[in-house]
Amino acid sequence: MALRLLVLLVRHSFQFLRRHRRQIVFSCFALFLAILLTLAAGKTYQILDRDKDRGGVALQNGAFGESYDTPVYLEQGWSAADSLWFYNTTQGSALLPYDFYLTLEQAGSTDQVRSQMNMDRYRYLPQKPTFFNPDGLAVGFVKETYKDKDYVGLTCAACHTAQVNFNNQAIRIDGGPAMADMVGFLDNLEAALQQTISDDDKRKRFVSAVLTLENNYDTETQVLDDLYKWTATRQLYNTINHTSVDYGHARLDAFGRIYNRVLQYVLNKANVEHILSDMTDQAGIPLFTQQEINKVLEGINDTILGDSDFSLIIKRLMSDKTGYPGLDMSHMLQVRNALFNEPNAPVSYPFLWDIAQSDYVQWNGLASNAGLGPLGRNTGEVIGVFGILDWKAEDTGFSLAARLTGQTHKRKHINFTSSIDLVNLQRLEAHLKSLKSPVWPEYVLGEIDQDKARRGQKLYARYCQSCHEVIDRNNWDRKVIAKMSSLEHIGTDPTMATNSVHYTGKSGNFEHTYQDVGVGTVLIQETAPVVQVLTSATKGVVSTPDTDKWMIRRLADWAYTLGMSFFTNEIKPSMKAGNYEPDTTAQPYRSLLAYKARSLNGIWATAPYLHNGSVPSLYDLLLPVKRPGDPQDGEYRPDNFMVGSREFDPEKVGFKTEGYDGTAFDTSIPGNHNTGHEYAAGRTAQMDGTVLPALSRQQRQDLVEYLKTL
Repeated sequence: MALRLLVLLVRHSFQFLRRHRRQIVFSCFALFLAILLTLAAGKTYQILDRDKDRGGVALQNGAFGESYDTPVYLEQGWSAADSLWFYNTTQGSALLPYDFYLTLEQAGSTDQVRSQMNMDRYRYLPQKPTFFNPDGLAVGFVKETYKDKDYVGLTCAACHTAQVNFNNQAIRIDGGPAMADMVGFLDNLEAALQQTISDDDKRKRFVSAVLTLENNYDTETQVLDDLYKWTATRQLYNTINHTSVDYGHARLDAFGRIYNRVLQYVLNKANVEHILSDMTDQAGIPLFTQQEINKVLEGINDTILGDSDFSLIIKRLMSDKTGYPGLDMSHMLQVRNALFNEPNAPVSYPFLWDIAQSDYVQWNGLASNAGLGPLGRNTGEVIGVFGILDWKAEDTGFSLAARLTGQTHKRKHINFTSSIDLVNLQRLEAHLKSLKSPVWPEYVLGEIDQDKARRGQKLYARYCQSCHEVIDRNNWDRKVIAKMSSLEHIGTDPTMATNSVHYTGKSGNFEHTYQDVGVGTVLIQETAPVVQVLTSATKGVVSTPDTDKWMIRRLADWAYTLGMSFFTNEIKPSMKAGNYEPDTTAQPYRSLLAYKARSLNGIWATAPYLHNGSVPSLYDLLLPVKRPGDPQDGEYRPDNFMVGSREFDPEKVGFKTEGYDGTAFDTSIPGNHNTGHEYAAGRTAQMDGTVLPALSRQQRQDLVEYLKTL
C-alpha cells in the first residue's frame, strides 16, 4: 500500500505541476511553512502539562472496597509530561457530545456518569484537573473537536493504562492492560441517556445544566434534538454488538466491534434488502413480505447507510404499526446476525511497550508493523472506538482514496471524511517508541528471591525462551519478533482467531474491487471476509486528508503524517516466524489461525493471562487444565474465578480472584476456554515437537520468581 501510494503521489504531482507552475510556487512555500509549524507546535505543546502526580488521585472505599493513596509511577522512559500527553491526546473518537458528558446523571441517581466513583466502578482511572484535562476526566477520556462541535472521546490510554494496588499503595503502569469494563460502562451510559429522556425532572435538570455551560448549545430544542439522536446512536451500537459472552472486566472483543462498525458504514440499501429478503424462520418460511421490506426501507439512502438510517430501520422492524414486521428481540438478533457478526471473542487489552519495535502485532499477528502498517492499524482502532464516519458514496472525479481502494471503475466513490486524527495517530505511535516495560518494584511488592530466580532462569531457557525471547528494555535498537503458533499446536481458545478469518459481511461499494492479500490479488465479492472490507476502509481513510482543517494545513498535516509514518518506521517487511500454517491462494488468511508469543518483559504487570484472560496468575499459567481422569488432589488452573480487583498477589503474580462481586469468569464458555499453552505441565509440545516433563511445585515457584525479573 505504501509503495503504491508514493508512486501515485509522484505521478499525479508531476501532471499537476505542468499545468499550474506559478500557482504552485506560493502553495509549496506555504505548505513547507505549515509543515514546520506542525512539527514545532506539536513538540512544544507536548511538554506543557507537568503535574508531578500525573493527574493521579487517592481514592477511598472505591469499587470492591478498594482504597489507595495517590498512585506512584515506575521508571518507564516517560516523564510526567509524556504520560499526561499520552492520556489526553485525541485520536478522533466521539462517544457523546462533550457538554452532555459533563452533565449527564446516572440512571436512578443524581450523581454524574463521569463521577470518580462511577468511573472507578467500571475500572477507569480517576484523575484530577490538569492543563490538558481541565475538567478532570478519567484517564483516556478527552475532549475531541470535529466540525466546530465538541465531543468526549476515548484515547489509547483508556484501554492501555494499568494500575496495581498493594497495601494501599497504587502503582500506575503506562501502556499496561486496563482493567476496564467497557461494555458495562456503555450499558450504563445508554441507561442514563434513556432515563434522561423518560424522566421529566431529570430531563429538565439536564437541559438546564447543558445550557448553563454556554459552549455548544443555545436552545432547549437543540439540546433535546441531540439527546434523542445520541441516545439512538449509543443504543444502536449496543444492539449491533450484543453478545451472549459476558466480557466483564479487563477484556473486549475489539476486532469484532471494529468489523461490525465497518460493515455498518459500507452497507447500502440494496445490501439490506437482499439480506432481509433471504431471511426465513425455523420452518423455512420467509421472515418478511416484500411489502414489509419496502415499508422498512422507505426513504432510506440508496448508498451508504449511517447511524440515523440504521436506527430508523431497527425502529421500523420492531414497530407493530400496520405494515411493519413487529419483530421481538429474538428475531431482531436474527436480523443482527444476518447483517453483522456476534462479537463473542473478548481478549485482554494488550500492553503497549515494545509495540513500536514489533514486526507483527495483534493477538493473531493480523497486522504487519512495517511501512504505513501502524497508521492503518490505529485507524482501524478509531473506527471501532466511535470515530465519526461521514462516509458517503458520491459522483466524484479523481480520488486518491478511490484509486487505492480500487473504486475508480465505479460510478460512485466513497468519500472517507471522518473525525479520525491521522496526525495524532502518527504522533502517538512515535511516542510509544520511548516507552519501556515496568520493572518489578521491590520497595512496594517485596524483594525478589535471587536464588529462586537464578534457578528459574535455567527453566525459562528450556521451557519458554524458544518462543519468548528475552528483551533488553534499555536497548534502543531492539526488535521484537512475533513467534506464531497454529491453533492446533498451541491449543488455546480458537474463537478470536477463527472469527478474524471466517467472519463475513456485505462489501457494499467495495464489491468487485481488487485487493492484494500477500499471496496474490483477490476480487472482492458481494459477501466477503470482513478483513477485506476493513483493509479497504482503512486505506480509504489513510489516503483522505482531514477536511476539518483549512486547505494548506490539511495538506501539510497529511504530508507530515504519511512521510513520518513511512520514513521513520524502522520496521521493514519480513516473513512471520514460528509454527503456523502459511497463507495460500486458496486460503489467503490461513496464517491468521494462530496466536503469537508476546515478549514477557513486564509480564508481571499484565494479569490475567492467555490472550482471552482465562488464567488469573502466572503461577496458574504453569499448571495443567483438569481433564477427566486427572487426580482429584492435583493442582490445576481454576475453572472459575473473579476478575476486576486491582489488589495484587505478589506470590502467584496476579490479581485477587475471590471475596468480591466482580466479573465471574467461567472457562467452560466458548471464547473463555483456559486450555492450551501447557508447556510447563508437560502437555504441549515445544516448537521442535519435544514434550518436556511437567514442572514440580518448587520449579513453578522458581520460574515465577524469574518472570518477576523480566
